[in-house]
Amino acid sequence: MRYKKLGGSDLNVSVVGVGTWAMGGDFWGKIEDDSCIAAIQAALDNGVNLIDTAPIYGKGYSEEIVGKAIKGRDRSKIIVATKCGIVWGEKSGRDASAKTLPGQIDASLKRLGVDYIDLMQIHWPDTDTPIAESVGALEDLRKAGKIRHFGVSNFSVPQLQEAMDAGALASTQPQYSLLERAIEKDILPFCAENNIGVLSYGSLGAGALTGKFTEPPQSEGTEKRSNFYSFFAPEVWPKVLALVDVLRGIADERQKPVAHVAINWVAQQTGVTTALVGIKNIEQAQMNASAATWELSAEELGIIADAYARIF
Repeated sequence: MRYKKLGGSDLNVSVVGVGTWAMGGDFWGKIEDDSCIAAIQAALDNGVNLIDTAPIYGKGYSEEIVGKAIKGRDRSKIIVATKCGIVWGEKSGRDASAKTLPGQIDASLKRLGVDYIDLMQIHWPDTDTPIAESVGALEDLRKAGKIRHFGVSNFSVPQLQEAMDAGALASTQPQYSLLERAIEKDILPFCAENNIGVLSYGSLGAGALTGKFTEPPQSEGTEKRSNFYSFFAPEVWPKVLALVDVLRGIADERQKPVAHVAINWVAQQTGVTTALVGIKNIEQAQMNASAATWELSAEELGIIADAYARIF
């Protein structure tokens, strides 16, 4: 496993991290708790040290799964990242106000079964609350020992600048993959210039870049990924399959899974610290972790770049 320093923090994070959105059980289809817990533990056993979750994933359920998975493990070797700023119940929606953040963090600590959170991220911008107010509240929680560092997620460059001006911003978490590259225009360069860590979510294009799908997943029941990710649309899907064929060619040459090529492409982009990848079972956890045992060559990166330009 390879590790990188997360921005200006003291956190050394694995270049492949565990994303736990699916473990909430309310968006990515059916889950099995025992399988998810075993998957997280397998990832940790294979060198992954970063687990990313959020309260809104299953309204606390994902955090509870993470808490069960890490219980009894050496806490100093696990980097727990979660989020704040989205609430549900009597008032639902974005709320990153100084009034509510302490309670949100306490609830996360309880669900996770930990005394502190390594990285607390504002999940989405709260336009009703000044960013400086949110950051000030997080800085107070850091001084109180409840969090070690703070980051943000889904922030624009101007919002990143505001957060950076207000406190010691460690990281941002945007969507980034071969199928969603908007952050290359401004966010990635800004983060590289200002030593802000980048945790990419959707690194496998919601599974589209694993090579296992021949047809887009249908949105029904708790399977809702095509409602969030645009590349499952009928007009885009043939292009996705064409790109996957190129990745498969590289994977076959290397005798590696197609997913490894997509993960390494993200992890090797300038400015990216960690590629977050979802898992539901031990096999997926082991496969994703082993992607960090090798890297794409300059020639292979060139092949992918040429294919992307031709297809998209």
